[in-house]
Amino acid sequence: MKELIESFNVIGISVKTCNTDGSAAKDIPALWEKFAGERLDEKIPNRMDDAVYCIYTDYEGDFQHPYVTILGCKVSSINEVPEGMISKIIPTSKYEKIKLEGNISGDAIYDAWTKIWASDLNRSYLADFEVYTAEQCQSENPSIDIYVSVK
Repeated sequence: MKELIESFNVIGISVKTCNTDGSAAKDIPALWEKFAGERLDEKIPNRMDDAVYCIYTDYEGDFQHPYVTILGCKVSSINEVPEGMISKIIPTSKYEKIKLEGNISGDAIYDAWTKIWASDLNRSYLADFEVYTAEQCQSENPSIDIYVSVK
């Protein structure tokens, strides 16, 4: 299901990583561990809600090349960025929304991305992201939404 999402601002922590050399399999879980372990969501100023965003952006080509992963929150302003964090403006784009339901563990999310990589989606590689809300993640049937930027 395609939808247009207006640009938005995020603040969070980041890592430059790559899928093909196996670094993403280590870097992204380590980013989550730091974010959750240090309760970094609570340190982000001007949060618009409690959702956590895992954003994949600044692609140096397609998914087989290096990119930046940002773990953070949507904010109303990027004027105050805490030390050790970055800000990013996610551009307006069309997105293909994919709902992952049931098992939302790391392996299930990776499997969903494997299917996306193998799909015929006409990807723009501007920014892709997952949205984690307490309401969705803690329900009887947990789910997350994955948004893939498309042309």
